[in-house]
Amino acid sequence: QLQASGGGLVQAGGSLRLSCLVSGFTSDDYAIGWFRQAPGKEREGVSGILKNDGRTYYSDSVKGRFTISSDNAKNTVYLQMNSLKPEDTAVYYCAAEKRAARAIAAMRFQNGENYWDNWGKGTQVTVSS
Repeated sequence: QLQASGGGLVQAGGSLRLSCLVSGFTSDDYAIGWFRQAPGKEREGVSGILKNDGRTYYSDSVKGRFTISSDNAKNTVYLQMNSLKPEDTAVYYCAAEKRAARAIAAMRFQNGENYWDNWGKGTQVTVSS
């Protein structure tokens, strides 16, 4: 139901756009979140969007550099990542949750991923210095 793509290798300061193709949801009453997990680290909530009203969330570590957006015609949520840093290197996952507001609110907390039930396979992002 969720298919993430767009990862790759990029130099520091560069950009990548991740895509999350969503299927199986019959209404807009859900949220899409982007998480990342670096080797040896906890999974971190990076950004999320409420599909029904477009409200967004960004972690402090990516605010001002990453932008989340939704193309309803393509059933796709994008994560535009600019000014990438080596510390952005991680496997990035997209997730979906019908209990949307609660899931978005949980993203800022450790183990916030536990509030998300639907996960796609990750896509690797590597930023070289």
